[in-house]
Amino acid sequence: MKLSYSILYVEDIQRTIRFYQEAFGLKHKFTHESGDYAEMDTGETTLAFCSHGLADMILKMPYKKASQDEAPLGSQITFAPDNVKEAYKKAIDSGAKSISKPEVKPWNFEVAVLRDFDGHIVELAKNLNQ
Repeated sequence: MKLSYSILYVEDIQRTIRFYQEAFGLKHKFTHESGDYAEMDTGETTLAFCSHGLADMILKMPYKKASQDEAPLGSQITFAPDNVKEAYKKAIDSGAKSISKPEVKPWNFEVAVLRDFDGHIVELAKNLNQ
């Protein structure tokens, strides 16, 4: 089985698109005419954003919304930039909130962890063994 999509439920689709373009250099791929769903071009797996209103219709049950004001959800997305320090600075300058600054981990990955506008965890990680 192949992972085809990761979908983040967000407050504001257009703000989220702009943020991911500015912070991580992603290209916008598609927005549904309703404005409640959008996709970014991230390679083989699509990163998508779904409004909370549409998520409510899809799930038909309450769910825990990501928030900057509360503990983060127990999930993350990870990007593999060429330069973690530069990508981290660009993300911070674009409005991301830092969880941890770039550092080399014992498993020889350089890693930084951030939160986006909605509070989703975003990791920047580079394998230094390659």
